[in-house]
Amino acid sequence: MSRSRVGSLGRRLSIWLALQSLTGLSVVCVAVYAVTHMNFEARQSEALAQKQAQVRHLLTEPASRDDPAVLTHKLDDFFIGHQELSLLLQRPDGSVYYQRTGGVASSNLRQAHFEVAALATAPLPLTAILTLDTDEDHQLLRRLAFTLLAAALAGAALGSAGGFVLVRLGLRPVRELVEQTRRLAADTLHRRLDGSGQAEELEPLIAQFNDLLGRLSLAYEQLEGFNADVAHELCTPLATLIGSTELALRKARGADELREVLGSNLEELQRLAGIVQDMLFLSQSDRGSSARRVATASLAALAQRVAEYHDAALDEAGLQVEVVGDAAGEFDLPLLQRALSNLVANATRYADRGTSIRIDISEAAPGALRVVVVNQGTTIEPGHLPRLFDRFFRGDRARSGAHQNHGLGLAIVAAIARMHGGQPFARSADGVTSIGLTLLRAPGAGSPSPNSGA
Repeated sequence: MSRSRVGSLGRRLSIWLALQSLTGLSVVCVAVYAVTHMNFEARQSEALAQKQAQVRHLLTEPASRDDPAVLTHKLDDFFIGHQELSLLLQRPDGSVYYQRTGGVASSNLRQAHFEVAALATAPLPLTAILTLDTDEDHQLLRRLAFTLLAAALAGAALGSAGGFVLVRLGLRPVRELVEQTRRLAADTLHRRLDGSGQAEELEPLIAQFNDLLGRLSLAYEQLEGFNADVAHELCTPLATLIGSTELALRKARGADELREVLGSNLEELQRLAGIVQDMLFLSQSDRGSSARRVATASLAALAQRVAEYHDAALDEAGLQVEVVGDAAGEFDLPLLQRALSNLVANATRYADRGTSIRIDISEAAPGALRVVVVNQGTTIEPGHLPRLFDRFFRGDRARSGAHQNHGLGLAIVAAIARMHGGQPFARSADGVTSIGLTLLRAPGAGSPSPNSGA
């Protein structure tokens, strides 16, 4: 599943900070404008109510009610200095009884309608319309809106610039890590990233990266050792073939002598073919090949057949084989037979003469089995146990029969264990060596714990 490219982290953070600054300042400015607008409206309503009460008082005074000239005079005096106010008194038939207009025509008006009791010169109640001009407040609100908008934009710009600088400073440790990783190469995998002075959030990443470097360095060393081992294993039989062939060609030889040379060369060629086939099998295993499982009723029967196949070598070494336990499941029989054969052959080479080799088949965990071959002999050095399943590893080259065995047998056992969802294991103490593997009875039957082989 493809993902869109993230782009620059610093640019994204800067944009987010800018948007956050603009959003925050906008919210504050809108809040200030709304509160100011509500205060203006409340003040206008209060002022209009006060003026309405004063006008009512003037209209109900006895002197004003009886004399229209006095009433007009008092109303004119009242509106002096109040250019924002205007008053209209209308009779029921719509005619104007009194009118006072403000100094400036405006469309922003607030009005109060109320009834006025009958006057001496107006026997019927009058309708009063008191108008308050709010244009100044609206102009002030517009100026406030422009000021707040400019302040929000300027504040967001300053905040964005500051955020950009802070992001650059905050990402400096990341740039330093990039420089450190840029200096890494195949010949400097022993180096580690310097986590001192780094942010706390980067410390787990640095630790994981350093662990990865350690594993890569080890894998690289193993690859170099593997290449050297391959070259060594192939060089010896090739040198033997070349030498014997050159020797055979130096002078005329009879048919029997040439047949003997060719037979010897054929053995070396078969050994070379065996190494190549084993390496090809391990390569396929590394690429994720899995076991082709079939239902198997008895692993003990399979182990017995493997033991019979090694009868000649066992008799020559003076050894006996016993099979203990049994189990059923789904396994790749050819692969499992090959793994058992390698384990029995390995035990045959290192077991003390006159002893027995025991093949134990037992339950390792729910859904998992343990198959182990036990022999009595020289205890393997503890430092060699973790490397027994490495390719071309020989703990004791003097005893291992390097000419016949090329050191891939236990590596193949480990590969077969992994193809069955298990793992190999080995332990050696007090003259007893146990080497085996764990297996899942069927695909998805669970995973044997790391200590299942113990």
